[in-house]
Amino acid sequence: MSRHSSGKRSSSSNSRNAWNDDGLDAPGGRPDSQQSGSGEFESRDLTLADEGDMMPTAMEGEVYVNGEIQIAGQQKNKGKPAPVSGFTKFKNGLRSIWVTSSLMDSKTADSETKAYVLLRELLIYGIFLTILLVLTFGMTNINMYYYTKVMEELFLDSTFADTKNSFRGMTTMQDFWRFSEGPLINGLYKDWETYYNSDNVTGEDLGYIYFENKMLGVPRLRQIKVSNSSCDIHSDFEEEIKQCYSAYTASVEDTNPFGKMEGSAWTYHKADDLESGNVKGMLHTYSGAGYYQNLATNSSHSLAIIQDLKQNLWIDRGTRVVFFDFTVYNANINLFCIVRLLVEFPATGGVIPSWTFRTVKLIRYVSTFDYIVLGCEGIFVLFLLYYIVEESLEIKKHKLKYLYDIWNWLDLLILGISLICVAFSAYRYWEVSDKLTKLLAEPDEFGDFEFLSYWSVQFNYIIAGAIFLAWIKVFKYVSFNKTMSQLTTTLGKAKKDIVGFLVMFMIIFFAFAQLGYLLFGTQVRDFSNLINAMLTLFRIILGDFDFHELESAHRVLGPIYFIFFVFFVFFVLLNMFLAIINDTYAEVKAELADAKNEIEMGEFFKQQYNKMMSKMNLKKDKISGIQKALRSADKDNNKKIDMSEFRTELKSRGYGDEEIEAAFAKYDLNGDRVLDEEEQRKMQDDLEGQRATLAREFSELEARTNRPKSRSSRTYSSGEDSDDEGTSGTRSSRRQGLRPINGVAYEEFTVLSRRVDRMEHSIGSIVSKIDAVLVKLEAMEKAKLKRKENMGKILDSITESTEHSDEMKRDQMERLVREELERWDSDSNIDGGSGSRRSPSAGSGGGRGSRARNSD
Repeated sequence: MSRHSSGKRSSSSNSRNAWNDDGLDAPGGRPDSQQSGSGEFESRDLTLADEGDMMPTAMEGEVYVNGEIQIAGQQKNKGKPAPVSGFTKFKNGLRSIWVTSSLMDSKTADSETKAYVLLRELLIYGIFLTILLVLTFGMTNINMYYYTKVMEELFLDSTFADTKNSFRGMTTMQDFWRFSEGPLINGLYKDWETYYNSDNVTGEDLGYIYFENKMLGVPRLRQIKVSNSSCDIHSDFEEEIKQCYSAYTASVEDTNPFGKMEGSAWTYHKADDLESGNVKGMLHTYSGAGYYQNLATNSSHSLAIIQDLKQNLWIDRGTRVVFFDFTVYNANINLFCIVRLLVEFPATGGVIPSWTFRTVKLIRYVSTFDYIVLGCEGIFVLFLLYYIVEESLEIKKHKLKYLYDIWNWLDLLILGISLICVAFSAYRYWEVSDKLTKLLAEPDEFGDFEFLSYWSVQFNYIIAGAIFLAWIKVFKYVSFNKTMSQLTTTLGKAKKDIVGFLVMFMIIFFAFAQLGYLLFGTQVRDFSNLINAMLTLFRIILGDFDFHELESAHRVLGPIYFIFFVFFVFFVLLNMFLAIINDTYAEVKAELADAKNEIEMGEFFKQQYNKMMSKMNLKKDKISGIQKALRSADKDNNKKIDMSEFRTELKSRGYGDEEIEAAFAKYDLNGDRVLDEEEQRKMQDDLEGQRATLAREFSELEARTNRPKSRSSRTYSSGEDSDDEGTSGTRSSRRQGLRPINGVAYEEFTVLSRRVDRMEHSIGSIVSKIDAVLVKLEAMEKAKLKRKENMGKILDSITESTEHSDEMKRDQMERLVREELERWDSDSNIDGGSGSRRSPSAGSGGGRGSRARNSD
């Protein structure tokens, strides 16, 4: 078929769809003027099909029938493909959900497929990360901070009546009782039993701290004692010292009754009986056992209980720790505050106070936002199932190689942490419900929320780690870009140097830490143990130090220690580390400067934009074709178009039978196979509406992308190209019959194709000349080697002829040299003649012989 077909295109040469139920707006219904017989166009739509089987030849129409693309002309020759079962389609669709970069064959997949899969992975992971952020930030808010702050100020900063000391500054056993009888009772009860106008609080309003925080149950005091004779006394002091109470260990706990010998405050209870766990203090970790006393629900009874304990010496030399435990709940903000005030009595004498205020949200679902979080938790569980299946498929495919990738370890870690958090959330929900039910039934009992609060805090720590790792995982999906991979590449290249540096650094660092602990541990708190000494040295590296404290500990060793540490660690080791990172980073930058991105996302989005514009152009083109057909199909001017006229007109415009039938049937409302004036007007109105919609979509798309309009409307009329364009009528027929494909006008494609042909012709000529030059150089090299060999023979013959005189040798040498020169001249003439003989046989592009002469 001729390329200049007077505006008539092959019948449905590239139709992708028949007219669907939506009418003329079906995408791809109009052919693309793509004629594979000319060899100028290639089908790029069926990327997953066999192009050899699916590519239509000239005059073959592709139609969309029963959900499949079929090629007219081949349907009779080829057997019907085997039907695919619904289960197989469902299974293949289900498996496609878990197609990832790791599961995809990177060697066979093209860049567009890789970009699509990567973008889909990034989008899914972005949704997962968003859900995780909603969950984590839904568990905490700024009210937690203020709630903790106000409770700390109430119990830690309230001063004693006589000494003006507070819980933070208590140092003696007498301070303990001052606090118990004063700030403790006042903060729990007394200050909230009357209003600021001196009216008494009565009824249900009692039991609220700050009138807002409901106390759950009653507070509890618990102490742990060590037994007498729990330590060894030196023989020199056995007569003088009769009692000895060692520092706390579980093995020397006192389990005997004391004082009144009866009641919970004077008899020992095991940890299982109290349902309490271990507690870490400033000095030791204490068990959950001991002697306990619950307070009352009002200030008078509670104060009487404390005074009775004080009067009967409840605290003595064997006491090592006392706990104050209570829980309050603020319904305004739905938060619990679990308070533990801990007072340690070390074997050295004195008092060491410490405290924990755990503000947690144990009742999860109250407000509307809480139920939104509940929905996000359900989605989060679905995401976990999705990623579990994904990781299982990757493990199945890669086997042990799966463990070689650090990103896979990160995936497993995030999944493991997330599953633990889901399990704990379910446990916490049921446990809190059960505990509140029991507590409300017995309001005079101690409400022990310590276990739940502790693990809720641990849960927050774990979920914080999970969200941190989840953000780090983002590098996995953006590492295709060379700029984004600089961090991981730099650390990967420098890992050997970094490991070597760390060994060297830790040797020196531990040496200084132990030296500081031994020199200043008895006088400086920051060096009181090895861990504190190490942390203090890290602070010195960052510039946070107290030089005067070191100098006060020892006027000579303190400054010397400080100067040597700063010199070796700060000026030497730290700068070595920075040099390692800087040098490696410079190497990575140099390597990445010439490297290409693994996936060019910019090019991918550009291709998708062009495809979108192409589809919109096809829709617009189809609408224009139908409108023209309606105007010209009424040959007899009776304002009616029958099916034969409609078919003939659209056939001439390249439409297939299926789409013609579908379009006609949609608007032939009475089924008489004739479009009357009303039906034609309805079709025209629908076409204009769809045309306006397309125009609006064009404008919106161009406004978003800030790009000029499609180049499909541009024409080229330059002098160079107009010579080969043919007549203006032919160009007009092309513009009417051949429409743009993938957003490029046919005229533009023709011009560019012709330029490519000329470029190929020119490049072929250049390559031929280069071949001639290479042949000539090869011949010259062979001639050079031959001459060298002949000269060697001449010299050998002269040297070997020892029986001749010098005169004869000179004559012989002259004769041989002349013969060699004559041989060179004859070879040169032969080469020139052969070149002259080759030149006439060269084509218009220039033969090899003529190019050889030009190169000479």
